[in-house]
Amino acid sequence: MNSKRLYALIIKEFLAVWQDKKSRLVLILPPLIQLFLFAFAATLDVTNISMVILNRDYGKQAYELTQRFQGAPYFKHIRYVNSLDEIQKAIDNQEAMAALHIDEQFSKQLLSGNEAKVQLILDGRKSNTAQIIQGYANRIILRYYYDFAKEMKPVQQNLPIPTTEIISRNWFNPNLVYTWFTVPGLVAVLTMVISLLVSALSVARERELGTFDQLLVSPLTPVAILIGKTIPGLVISMIEGTLILIIAIFFFGIPFTGSIIALYFAMIFFILSIIGIGLFISSLCSTQQQALLGAFVFMVTAVILSGFATPIDNMPLWLQKMTVINPLKYFLIICRALFLKAMPIRLVLQNLIPITICAFINLFIAQWFFKKRLE
Repeated sequence: MNSKRLYALIIKEFLAVWQDKKSRLVLILPPLIQLFLFAFAATLDVTNISMVILNRDYGKQAYELTQRFQGAPYFKHIRYVNSLDEIQKAIDNQEAMAALHIDEQFSKQLLSGNEAKVQLILDGRKSNTAQIIQGYANRIILRYYYDFAKEMKPVQQNLPIPTTEIISRNWFNPNLVYTWFTVPGLVAVLTMVISLLVSALSVARERELGTFDQLLVSPLTPVAILIGKTIPGLVISMIEGTLILIIAIFFFGIPFTGSIIALYFAMIFFILSIIGIGLFISSLCSTQQQALLGAFVFMVTAVILSGFATPIDNMPLWLQKMTVINPLKYFLIICRALFLKAMPIRLVLQNLIPITICAFINLFIAQWFFKKRLE
């Protein structure tokens, strides 16, 4: 293998990416925009909840309960209504996600030591949000009942006080900050996006410019062509991956508790596995537009089957088996674990082995395809 020719090919690839406005635009702006959009917009936290309250009691106890909701940090937009028809209208028109109905007997039932019920109506069209709101409301109501029973115990002996109280402690993310879960995953996802786009556009760009056939008849071997196409993609992806990592740690303030060397070691093999897929897609396409479409199809499938947004355990068994060949799944585990819980090197290697196997297989397929083109 002639090192000078290989070096020239690598320099040519860097210059091709830098001089192409489309490539520069695709590789720099979208990943950074996606990082901030996903971090701030793609969240399962439910805040700023709109709620309507129908209070038919007007007693002190009912008033105190409504004030608990008024002071809760999650319920930001509370409106009082005067009839059930107004509740129905608010839910139907999506003016409110929840409605609290307190009947005329609420305070009386509480003071007499009987069970006092309230009705919570939720918009089931957003099932996940409705379940979270129900959890918030249940905690507020149960806490109010506990405080009321404790206050009234000396007066009414038949009013029970709960004997146990759950004290929760959240490991690795004490305050349940959702960006601590999302952004480390974005380090993996956006690194994949960058490396896939660099490699997917590589051969397709050569085809559009008419230089691919010249490359095939050059003295370079298929292995040399593969290396010349791989190294620029690896370097560019590592640089942008580092930039995303710096933003995650210093801008979003997410603690990095593991080994940075282990993360970069895993990142190298992960990028190589994605570059192999990108080169294969690029070799099948005649234009950069086709390559972008092919890369998009792979990216969507890989992200869905990686556990980034939904747990893999919740998927059907046949889909869980398909995730075994997805390198993003393993790198996602490494990123999140190294950020939040200082994953031991033994477990890093356990997840790195499948990524390495994927890298060798994907690059071998890409090299085989180049060799077939030369024949």
